[in-house]
Amino acid sequence: MGVQTADLDNCLGWYLEFFDAEKKWELDRFSELTLSRLPGIRKLIEISFGDIRLHLFDRAGHNGRTPDDDGFLFQHVCVQVATPQELVERRRRWIELYESGHYTFARPELPTEIVVDDDGVRSLYLFDVNGLEYELSHIPDGPR
Repeated sequence: MGVQTADLDNCLGWYLEFFDAEKKWELDRFSELTLSRLPGIRKLIEISFGDIRLHLFDRAGHNGRTPDDDGFLFQHVCVQVATPQELVERRRRWIELYESGHYTFARPELPTEIVVDDDGVRSLYLFDVNGLEYELSHIPDGPR
């Protein structure tokens, strides 16, 4: 998954801290194909946490707006966590990072409470610093 951001340092720092991610590599020179698909791209950084790899990148001329809620958008990404306690910890960590003042948030909305569906699946919804939504879920018996 690629995350376009208006502030790469802010975005990178938050992802490293919130997801305990690791920076894998970065680029500042791109192929003609990449330049044609992402005009103005300046830097791309790959991070990973668990089995997930994300590309964080910035582009010259980014308007800094969040997606229109009524238009087509990637609504949210679901990330499975190992234990119900991890949901509690991730919610606490989000609030801690928000209150630290170290990061600027495009949508300063607190994470939801942890909800439990009829099958015992626990979920928590939150926004990253760019206003992109994540669902963190614990599935009691593993993946479905």
